[in-house]
Amino acid sequence: MHPHRGIETVTYVLSGRIEHQDSIGNKGVISEGDVQWMTAGSGILHQEMPQRTDDPLHGFQLWVNLPKAHKMMPPRYREVKSSEIPEARLEDGAEVKVIAGSFAGVTGPVRDLVVKVELFDVSLAQDVDVSLPAKAGDHAFVYIFEGSGHFEEGSRHALEDRHLAIFDDGGEIWAKAGRGGCRFLFAHGEPLREPIAWGGPIVMNTEKELERSFAELRSGKFIQ
Repeated sequence: MHPHRGIETVTYVLSGRIEHQDSIGNKGVISEGDVQWMTAGSGILHQEMPQRTDDPLHGFQLWVNLPKAHKMMPPRYREVKSSEIPEARLEDGAEVKVIAGSFAGVTGPVRDLVVKVELFDVSLAQDVDVSLPAKAGDHAFVYIFEGSGHFEEGSRHALEDRHLAIFDDGGEIWAKAGRGGCRFLFAHGEPLREPIAWGGPIVMNTEKELERSFAELRSGKFIQ
């Protein structure tokens, strides 16, 4: 068991299995294509234990910072099975799993978010290009985990597997798959523009809040 406070953790499994258990009574297993969206808020203790399978464990855990007004909100947990995640299929060979937000008229199952972020798993066939929607002013990123792709029109250099591109001012983002196609995570959201004090699994706004959090953890008063 380990703590989190002040953030949301988003766990997306591509292969393998993870067993989850937390201090607010949730317990279960997620596997290929499943998502956990856990809001730590005022504090949660949880564990995520890989399970032995024939497939290697492969996936992502992203952190969404909570704004100051919601850092101490009650914790909550959402588990979304792969069967609940819809796909937007475009005629030219683009497939988009919509986890949170909307793409081509398809809306994902993760809603009622404190921070309005959108998250997609995008697959493109070779040489297929697509416009990725992001609100002007949002911060966005793409992370390639299969194949290669271009993310700037006219660019001769493709981003390869396990590379990240960050976009500071949202708007429409152009993407085109390289040889053999590509698959990548695409996410965007409005920046909070608040101070960040980060210590391991806890993210607050000030060092004083961070020190108080760890003092409460040591004294057994972390869970509010």
